[in-house]
Amino acid sequence: MRSRKLFRGRVAAVLAAAIATFTAGTALTATATTTAAPAASGCSVSYSVTSQWQGGFNADVAVTNLGAPVDGWQLVWTWPSGQRSTNAWNATITTSGSRATAKDVGYNARIGTNAKVSFGFTGTWTGSNLVPTSFELNGVLCTGSPGADDAMASVAAMQPGWNVGNTLDSTGSDETSWGNPRITEALLDNVKAQGFKSIRLPVTWSAHIGPAPAHTIEAAYLNRVKEVAGWATARDLYVMVNLHHDSWQWINAMPSDHDAVLSRYNAIWTQLAEAFKSFGPKLTLESVNEPQFTGSSGQAQEVQLLNELNTSFRDIVRRSGGNNATRLLVLPTLHTSSDQVLLDALATSIRGYNDPNLIATVHYYGYWPFSVNVAGGTHFDATAQKDLTDAFDRVHATFVARGIPVILGEYGLLGFDRHTGTIQQGEKLKFFEYLGHYARTRNITTMLWDNGQHLGRTSFQWSDPELIAQIKSSWTTRSGTASTDQVFSAKSTAITAKTITLNLNGTSFTALRHGSTDLVRGTDYTIQGDQLTLTAAALTRLSGSREYGTNAVLSARFSQGVPWRINLVTYDPPVLSNVTGTTTAFAIPTTFRGDLLATMEAKYDDGSNAGPHDWTPYKEFDRAFAPNYTTGVTTLTADFFAAVRDNARVTLTFHYWSGTKVTYYVTKSGTTVTGTTA
Repeated sequence: MRSRKLFRGRVAAVLAAAIATFTAGTALTATATTTAAPAASGCSVSYSVTSQWQGGFNADVAVTNLGAPVDGWQLVWTWPSGQRSTNAWNATITTSGSRATAKDVGYNARIGTNAKVSFGFTGTWTGSNLVPTSFELNGVLCTGSPGADDAMASVAAMQPGWNVGNTLDSTGSDETSWGNPRITEALLDNVKAQGFKSIRLPVTWSAHIGPAPAHTIEAAYLNRVKEVAGWATARDLYVMVNLHHDSWQWINAMPSDHDAVLSRYNAIWTQLAEAFKSFGPKLTLESVNEPQFTGSSGQAQEVQLLNELNTSFRDIVRRSGGNNATRLLVLPTLHTSSDQVLLDALATSIRGYNDPNLIATVHYYGYWPFSVNVAGGTHFDATAQKDLTDAFDRVHATFVARGIPVILGEYGLLGFDRHTGTIQQGEKLKFFEYLGHYARTRNITTMLWDNGQHLGRTSFQWSDPELIAQIKSSWTTRSGTASTDQVFSAKSTAITAKTITLNLNGTSFTALRHGSTDLVRGTDYTIQGDQLTLTAAALTRLSGSREYGTNAVLSARFSQGVPWRINLVTYDPPVLSNVTGTTTAFAIPTTFRGDLLATMEAKYDDGSNAGPHDWTPYKEFDRAFAPNYTTGVTTLTADFFAAVRDNARVTLTFHYWSGTKVTYYVTKSGTTVTGTTA
């Protein structure tokens, strides 16, 4: 990742469906025959109303899988006239709005090619009982005919994927130059054991190629990449090899140095095509990572240049023969963006190639204010969620629904470039839970970006077990979450009952647990719809002596997915102290008293915004300010003061997760900074 830009766009999805009618009291069978299904997999659905009475009915559903075998399924349809399922057999059925989802019940999870699975249910209706006519099996529209494109099935088989980041893509002399150890067979064994089906192997070649015109790749480095790719495929892992940071090191100069850049690019891919043409079909090649161009005349030229690179890449690999004649090739959008205009440009190129073995790729790092924690983007809220759904909907409509498979080649949060604590834990978990779920519904294969901050390369331990548990769960199901994972009680006042909102996400709440003990419903907590209320008596008992900080950890359990952790925290408003420092070393003494810092506002006395990103008063977490709970300070960075006017008092408002706000004042004079509480 290292160098990252975020791009977003908007698109409206259009869905058309025919509605069938029937005569009341007559058994009916309808087969879905929708259009525009992905070509890789196929399915047909028979939906039969077997009996009906005033306000109720029984129905049988039979699903035939015409594509690659599936292990775990869900069938989705839209109720055309407000029906609901009240009881089901051989499936679990949930309804959200008018959208129904039937899921396997374990013993019938696997459906082989041309095999059938059946389930039934009792339902309710009012006014009419029209038959659904559009069904999706694991995100694939059921057209009643098998797919023709093996690429879609292969990309589905690559789910989930993992990036070996900051290793062979390092820009130094070898794969260890950015601090990660050499890739080992033991690492790949562990990655596979974790459930990953594919790896993306980013490679930066620029430090390992000779001068023009041959641009010969250093033999030892090429052999090393081949060795790792061979290890992966020998373990039945798919592997994707690319040109990675070359994109911003020299390919970006193409607008002003067109011929030299293209010659170098072609020379590299000619050598790579020859080196990899004997590899089996589980090796895929990606033309370039995050393509970008400097000094162009605008986006239109950049799109044209990328098309030229992608075309040259495809032609070179295909002409090299061997297994490359039909190898899966991965083509990115400009900047690997999901903006509609850039998706359309790549889709036009892919259609023009008339090549069934091409894959589109984009990246996604979330809604930018949330992804880096700036501009008040502390929560995975409706805006951040819409950014994700809009992006994935655009990708699905442009590619997947037209038979072109898609790999989300990188995903994560941009704040992780600093450390994984930039985003609050609960909000982070909600983001990854929803991303995995929605990518699955849009039939997009995902590859987690990991530059060493997630899976230990030699310890094989996850730095955040709670996070990876949420990610893994999202590959197959949804998990319940909540509006918060922190319940604060002020030490200076009597404890009162506290209520949080559960995000059931199609699950049902089953229990609230402290350690191995289930709390008592009605005594320790109550549930009203999605409102979970912890009683004052339970909070008092669990908080014990009420030391500052987390006194107890509860676990909300749901019918599926992973539990949701709830920290019971005792706090009082933080206390800040006066201090003098410099623009490069300024730390406010802070007694946090159990509270945790969420964000910081900075304004001048005239009300205008101070500091970096002066279009917002809310500064970027860890870039402009950072708490240190161990040493008891809140640091303001040199980057913050570089954007602050001399001798102009700045009012800082620190927002804490308890809801507390504390005001503080700083004034910069040259390199000296004075901080006061009043």
